[in-house]
Amino acid sequence: MLSQSPYILYSDGNGNIFEDTSLYVTGRSGWDAVPIPVDEWIELPEGGNLYELPGRHGIGIDVQTGEMRLCEKGWAVAAFIPPAHTGLYMAAYETSKDAPTLPLFCYTAAGWQNDVMYVPAVRIEKDIRQEAAGYDDAKIETGTHRLLQAYPHNRLVKHLMENCCMTYTCPAARNLAIGRWECPVPVSPACNANCIGCISFQPEEETIFSTQDRLTFKPTAEEIVEFTVPHLETAPYPIVSFGQGCEGEPLLMWETIREAIIEIRKHTKKGSININTNGSRPDAVEELCRAGLNSIRVSTNSAREKIYTPYYRPNNYTFGDIVESLKVVRRHGGWTSINYFVFPGMTDSIEEYEALRKLIRDTGLSMIQWRNFNIDPDWYLGKIGVSETGECMGVKQLIELIREEFPQLKFGYFNPPMERIRGNYEADFAH
Repeated sequence: MLSQSPYILYSDGNGNIFEDTSLYVTGRSGWDAVPIPVDEWIELPEGGNLYELPGRHGIGIDVQTGEMRLCEKGWAVAAFIPPAHTGLYMAAYETSKDAPTLPLFCYTAAGWQNDVMYVPAVRIEKDIRQEAAGYDDAKIETGTHRLLQAYPHNRLVKHLMENCCMTYTCPAARNLAIGRWECPVPVSPACNANCIGCISFQPEEETIFSTQDRLTFKPTAEEIVEFTVPHLETAPYPIVSFGQGCEGEPLLMWETIREAIIEIRKHTKKGSININTNGSRPDAVEELCRAGLNSIRVSTNSAREKIYTPYYRPNNYTFGDIVESLKVVRRHGGWTSINYFVFPGMTDSIEEYEALRKLIRDTGLSMIQWRNFNIDPDWYLGKIGVSETGECMGVKQLIELIREEFPQLKFGYFNPPMERIRGNYEADFAH
C-alpha cells in the first residue's frame, strides 16, 4: 500500500523511461489534471505496458511547493493495462500544437515508487481468460495448425487462425486455437455505424489507423457450424461469440447467424451462444432469441443519447434501438451486458451516472463490462464536441455507488459462460 503518490514518468524519445522525483504524478479526468487518491494505485499488472506520448509533456505536482507544473524533461508516459482491469484516471499531459494523434490504445496514468510501476486501476473481473501468463506459444502454434488441417476449406477458420491468431495475436482467437472458453465468430464485413474509434476501419483522410483489417467475406452458416459445434462439445466453459473486433456489425448478417444457431443446437445443447453488437436491430435480436441466442453484449460509450450519437454516427438506427435490444433479450430470459467504454471524467459525471441508473432500471440489465476506452482523449472529446464534462465523482466512486444500488447487477470484463450465468457467478472460473 502506498503512503504517498508515486513519482511522474517521462520518456527520452528513444524508448527509455525515467522517473522525475521532483514531481508526483497526476491523473486526467475529462479535460482536467487532478491529484489521484493514494488508495487508488495498484502495481502495474502483468501484461501491462508503458509507452511514450510524443508531443506531450506530463503534468505533475511539485514535491516541494504542491503546485502543478509540467515535466519538461521528456515526453509524457501512459500505461496500457491488461484485460480484467479498469483504469480510474488517464495520463495527464499538455499537448503541443504539432503532436500526432495517439493510436487506438488506452492511456491510463502511470507512476513509479521504490522500483515499482503503479497505475490507478481496479481488478474488475476474476476470470483469467486473457492473461498473458496463460498463453503457451508452442501450444497455440500446434492448435492453429491442427484447426487449419481439420477444416482446410473453411474460410472462417483460415481467417481466425492466420489473421487473428498468428498476425494480430488476438486473445480470443488464441484461446480457440488451444480449445478453451470463448470462441470468436466474426460474420459481417459491413457496418451500420461509423464509430470514431473503429478498430477495423478508418477513412483514408483520418489521421489514425485501424489496428487490424476487417473481415472481407460473408461466411456461410455451414462454415460457422463446422468448427463451433466441436468447440462447444469439448471446450471447458464454452461460449460461441458472434461479433468481433475484426468485423463490422453482426446483426447485418442476422439471417446467417439465425441459421447457424438453429443448426448448432441440433447438434449440441452445451455452452452459451452470445452476440457482441451495437444493438441496432431489435427485430433481428428478437429472431435470434427465438432461435436460441443466450446472451447479448451491447457496446456503448455512454448511457446518454447526446454522447452516444456523435461517437457512433449510426446509419438508420437510434440510441432507443439499442435500449430495446437489451429489453428484448431480457424478455426472452437471456443475459444482457453493456460493453461500457470507461472514460474518466465523462463516465463518472453526475449526468452520466443518472443516465446509467435509468438504463439499468429500464432494461433490467444483467451485467456491466467496465472496459477501458482505447482512444486519444483530446481527439475523442474534440470529435464529439465536448468542451465541458460537468461535475465528476471519480470512477471508483461511480462503480461503488452502482454496486450498492443494484446488488444483483454483475460487474466484469468478459462474457460469462453458462456455468456462471446459471450457477455461482463469483466463482474463479477459467483456471
